[in-house]
Amino acid sequence: MFSKKSIRRNFLIQLIFASASLIFIFSSFLYFYIENSIYDEKHQELIQYAKNIATNQSLVQIDPDTPDTVLGIDVEIIHIKKLNQDIDLYESTKKRHTYLTLVYPFNFDELSYLKITKEITPTKKLLAKILRYIFIINILGFILVIVYAIALSKMLITPIQTISSRLSNMNEHLMRPIKVKELPEEFEPLGSTINHLIARIQNFVKYQKELFIGTAHELKTPLAVIKLKNQVTLIKRRSPEEYIDALKTTNKTIDEMNVIVSNILNIGRQEGAQLEKPTEVDVIAVLREKANDFKLLAENEGKELHMNFEPNGFMATLQISLLNQIVQNFLQNALKFTEQEKSVTLRSSQSEFGLLIEVIDEGCGIDESIDLFAPFKRQGNRSGVGLGLFLAKSAADALGAKINIRNRTDGIDGTISSLEINSKLSCILPKR
Repeated sequence: MFSKKSIRRNFLIQLIFASASLIFIFSSFLYFYIENSIYDEKHQELIQYAKNIATNQSLVQIDPDTPDTVLGIDVEIIHIKKLNQDIDLYESTKKRHTYLTLVYPFNFDELSYLKITKEITPTKKLLAKILRYIFIINILGFILVIVYAIALSKMLITPIQTISSRLSNMNEHLMRPIKVKELPEEFEPLGSTINHLIARIQNFVKYQKELFIGTAHELKTPLAVIKLKNQVTLIKRRSPEEYIDALKTTNKTIDEMNVIVSNILNIGRQEGAQLEKPTEVDVIAVLREKANDFKLLAENEGKELHMNFEPNGFMATLQISLLNQIVQNFLQNALKFTEQEKSVTLRSSQSEFGLLIEVIDEGCGIDESIDLFAPFKRQGNRSGVGLGLFLAKSAADALGAKINIRNRTDGIDGTISSLEINSKLSCILPKR
């Protein structure tokens, strides 16, 4: 029923142990309190008898409200050689009968003392009966604690069992998010995390299918061109120049196919990078280094690259290769679609989510109705395979970051590519 690492078993053991300890301690205190109260009452009763005898030479005071029943009491005067002003009280047992004896000073001049003995056998039997009842109640209470602990532990793991059952019935074709509102408050973060994971898996499956279909389509087209060109060339004898032209066309098509294959291989390399151990890096320092590299490239193309980084430092634990891939893709696309004598801006700022990184260009803009993060999706009038943003999206998902691309809204044509790094994995460095 329970494994060695069962949380439910540990919970049951701790709850039962704690409850049993509490019951035992409470019952012990209760019994000792009852016993002490009864013995104190008997003690005070014997002292009152002794005072009455010493004062009135009688067991009872001359008072109409005082009961005159003094059965079971034995009084005698004893002499002790050594003077002792303390009151001595002790208990003894003879022939299954229990007696409580009080030695009380009577006459100090004659060194005489009153020895008052009272049988308390009924009282001892009463205490024994009380102890038995407490023991029986403890056993019943312990059984109830076990039943309650089992029921409570089962109730606590019910949400986990529900989530597990729903997840076990899912596959890549049928994936539905968990209804977080139906879960207890304590399990809502778990449900939200699982839903986030389900959404990532759905996107992964969707993009993988598009990737396979797109790869087949992208490779099929150049292969068809090569085949058709060769068939036309082989219909009749050609001049050497025509054969050379056909071979050049074939080589050009093969080069295009190599570009596609290289980008597909980058997907495999990126999956390997996702398994790298995250390291603590200063994201702002990485952005500065990457901006300096692309600044030379922009100047060579007759464009400007502006930089604005806030805060001064931002430490985060992540895979630096994935971050470099995203920023590099943003900058490459921005410079590709920005005309000469125009500018590209790389900036960072703090947001509610964490650190916001933006690359702003002055290109032709995008069609926001198209999912540009899907594989082999192209925009604009520049050549490309269409896998760059797909790789950037995969890297952002691996980092737990948010990625987005949208048109500018300041009246200037162009796009804003943004990446938000979660602040839970980072801290801000103070300015030096």
